[in-house]
Amino acid sequence: MATTSNPVISLRDGASRAILADDLTEKTALAQDVANRWHDRRLSLRSPLDTLAPLRPGRPAKPDLVPPTQVMRRSLNSRRGRIALLHAIAHIELNAVDLALDIVARFAASPMPQSFFDGWMQVAFEEAKHFMLVRQRLQALDADYGDLPAHDGLWQAAHDTRNDLTARLAVVPLILEARGLDVTPSLRTKMREVGDHDTADVLDIIYEDEKKHVAIGAKWFRFICARDGKDPAQTFRLLVRANFRGGLKPPFNDLARAAAGLTPTFYRALTSQNMS
Repeated sequence: MATTSNPVISLRDGASRAILADDLTEKTALAQDVANRWHDRRLSLRSPLDTLAPLRPGRPAKPDLVPPTQVMRRSLNSRRGRIALLHAIAHIELNAVDLALDIVARFAASPMPQSFFDGWMQVAFEEAKHFMLVRQRLQALDADYGDLPAHDGLWQAAHDTRNDLTARLAVVPLILEARGLDVTPSLRTKMREVGDHDTADVLDIIYEDEKKHVAIGAKWFRFICARDGKDPAQTFRLLVRANFRGGLKPPFNDLARAAAGLTPTFYRALTSQNMS
């Protein structure tokens, strides 16, 4: 973590260092500290001396990364099944921390308003909060993040859009994060049905924040399209077909998506059967 002898120089520097941190307590603390200092206007956006965004985030030795087909799924009726679900969510939230930091660090020199970086550092702060909450639930069940294998698909999506801010906005908040709007309500209902109200309460927090994160993504995607004179829904479909592997899977939470600015004209034509 940054120290008095090695202080964070700027927002880009702090975001990049948080991405690089392989100690997850350090990563989340640094992400939140940099977010607070940016929102308090105690950091500049960038400096010639900055650490730059890495191609891969720092990670601990565990979990092992395996193909998605090797990540087990279990019934939520069992403690082991709830641990497996929580572990998968923790992995998603950890990647979400790095993805929010990466959009700031990688595109800090892009011609975007200051409020763009305000929004993404809010996302980074909240994703760090989510990871810590889910990890605490795992630990309450005598487990921890790293105990089970996980896959690398989320970071791969970021890597594939590292040179195109508009494509990054299309893929990360408007596909990957929007997927959370579709699946989280039923997961929290199932958790309450099996009596795990503590996990359901965590999912409530994540769901409410996810709606804001998709809205931030949609706002800035539409901003760039308007600036470039492009139709946002058509541009979204073109970018997804070029940069995202596989179709989108219904059912969709149309109401929550539309409230966030992601209307069905964006994604209905991109369901699996319509991608060919």
